[in-house]
Amino acid sequence: MTGSESEGRLGEEFFVPGTSSFAQFLAAHRPELLPMSPQLPPGVRAAPGRFPHGTTVLALAYRDGVMIAGDRRATMGNLIAQRDLEKVHPADDHTAVAFAGTVGLALDMIKLYQVELTHFEKIEGIPMTLNAKATRLAGMIRQNLGQAMQGLAVVPLLVGYDPSAPEGGRGRIFSFDVTGGPYEKSDFHAEGSGSPFAKGALKKLFHPRMSRREAASAALQALYDAADDDSATGGPDVNRRIFPLVSVITEEGFERLPETETEQLSREMVEQRRSRPDGPNATA
Repeated sequence: MTGSESEGRLGEEFFVPGTSSFAQFLAAHRPELLPMSPQLPPGVRAAPGRFPHGTTVLALAYRDGVMIAGDRRATMGNLIAQRDLEKVHPADDHTAVAFAGTVGLALDMIKLYQVELTHFEKIEGIPMTLNAKATRLAGMIRQNLGQAMQGLAVVPLLVGYDPSAPEGGRGRIFSFDVTGGPYEKSDFHAEGSGSPFAKGALKKLFHPRMSRREAASAALQALYDAADDDSATGGPDVNRRIFPLVSVITEEGFERLPETETEQLSREMVEQRRSRPDGPNATA
């Protein structure tokens, strides 16, 4: 800290006109505080199975907006590191982000991203557009490329409600690769080691005019299928009462489905799977 900061006063850098990006401000004045700053020496790779990793997250558009969900399991190699991890987080009132990958870096990146959006709105007086939010998150992922190449990758999934989009397409979904490349997805998408199985289930169950309950049921079915074939994905744990996190973003903003609603849908699904282990058929 500078002398003025140690005395409780802000440093001069806080009073110099500059960028509306909080991440760029940190990079210029406190780069060591960035979660994307290098943590491993050059040429060193993270040992497999030594850091908790989160896995399957998914999103799907539905009649009133967009839904985003994730399982709760984090793994370290063949070990279950955590059973109740939260992988879905609001970024602002009309945007949410979920993650697969290295848990510690992902949580720090999400916190920085939340501050980034709030900082921009306070400086500029208007919220970012959804396209700009995707671009900002892509930049953060790109800054983490060095660590991703060392085995500490973070792969987020971004969703938002865009009131400027045509009706029926206001729930938007963005995926990213480890280099920060953003890709807008239509209808649904999933990330993480269980994503191929989750996307297969969503392809079977999705239709564009789904109600909130139908969308939540489809999300839970997709996560169940992912857990059925991917050991790193956790299914509903009825005994411990640990169920996937499901959230929606509509014109009214971000809302996490109550645990009672998610539990009821999960228990109904588990009971249905007793007679139909492979899940429901595709909708007509």
